[in-house]
Amino acid sequence: MYHTDDTIAAIASAPEGSARGIIRISGPAVPAILSACFQPAGGEQLICTDRASARRGTVSLQRPRARRLDAEVYLWPEGRSYTRQTSAELHTIGSPPLLSAALQAVCAAGARAAEPGEFTLRAFLAGRLDLTQAEGVLGVIDARGDEQLRQSLGQLAGNLARPLGQLRDSLLDLLAHLEAGLDFVEEDIEFVTRQQLDEQIQDALTQVERIADQLAKRRRSDAAPRVVLVGSPNVGKSSLFNALANRCAALVSDRPGTTRDYLTARLDLGGQQCELIDTAGHESAHAAIASAARDFAASQAASGDLVCLCLDATRPTVDWEREQLATVPAVPRLIVWTKCDRGRPMELPTAVATSAHTGQGLDELRGVLSQVLAHTRGESAASLTAERCGASLQAAGESLRRAGALIGALEGEELIASELRLALGQLGQVVGAVYTDDILDRVFSRFCIGK
Repeated sequence: MYHTDDTIAAIASAPEGSARGIIRISGPAVPAILSACFQPAGGEQLICTDRASARRGTVSLQRPRARRLDAEVYLWPEGRSYTRQTSAELHTIGSPPLLSAALQAVCAAGARAAEPGEFTLRAFLAGRLDLTQAEGVLGVIDARGDEQLRQSLGQLAGNLARPLGQLRDSLLDLLAHLEAGLDFVEEDIEFVTRQQLDEQIQDALTQVERIADQLAKRRRSDAAPRVVLVGSPNVGKSSLFNALANRCAALVSDRPGTTRDYLTARLDLGGQQCELIDTAGHESAHAAIASAARDFAASQAASGDLVCLCLDATRPTVDWEREQLATVPAVPRLIVWTKCDRGRPMELPTAVATSAHTGQGLDELRGVLSQVLAHTRGESAASLTAERCGASLQAAGESLRRAGALIGALEGEELIASELRLALGQLGQVVGAVYTDDILDRVFSRFCIGK
């Protein structure tokens, strides 16, 4: 059971340190909480009006010791905020310890720590957005590329909610006419003819199938995670690429610099699909082609979901490799030793020892890749929505087909009305007009705290 009559608070900015951090608060006690822990500059009184407002001031901290911290408060009145409750955002220095202390002060004044996704859950329960749009919010937050962001923004804007809402409205009107005819059956009043009934049901079925097909296509087109092989020239990246891909796609030579462009192959990691990318070796030569290949490999690594830094077990590491090992990567990284049938790799935490020649470590590498990708990349909002809604859309379509068959068999209108109610119930689950706690848990448990 979800309660929306208390006041919740959470840190809404990224967990890393930053110039500005945000604490989000929503609920009826927002004015009282701010009065207790926020002092506006100039001694002004903080008043919640019927319009959004902002005030500079300080927030009182009790831990680790009593102090006042410069802050800004943005205040939204009831009905005009994301959650449609009285809401506020406390903006201050984005230091994690200071934000934690400020959140403690807010909770001590009467707020409760929010659960994951609880702000968006309250927006949904207040009618600000439907379930497909709530999943669009999550997709915007987690988007890992332009295409995922485009799809998620469209979903948030209602490009799925609108056609589903129009479809439900037309079926509700049709059901109302059908049930009105049942109420006046003895007066022989016909609110909708059998032909009209059949045409509208077939039209609704076409719309359901089109929406289901669009979702399925968007899920299939969701880009597979990218695993990028990087390393010095002639460390065995291309041999490893061929071994993992189970085909001779990359040219292999003892001469450094054989790979100048990049190659791709689709891998199936026990049901998880990924795109494997072989890049040119990093070399310090200043020749134009070497420089271009180096820059292109760097851009591929920066856009990847996981980078495999390949090291040659038959020789000591070189300067560039040691620099990479000492650097905290911007993209998740896995160390892969190559040629381990011919040399002994140096001990490194979480490194995988492989040999493309003997097959040593390849199964282990595939397993590690699958595990790491499962934790570093989430599905897009389109994928999550397609997964959740697929069964409901299929069930709605089946109910509409049965309704059409009943019309063709000249069955009673009460049976047709029953199938329409079933179809409406399934469509209601898609947008959240009909929901259970299990459905809401499934959607909102994916969110992080503060959203």
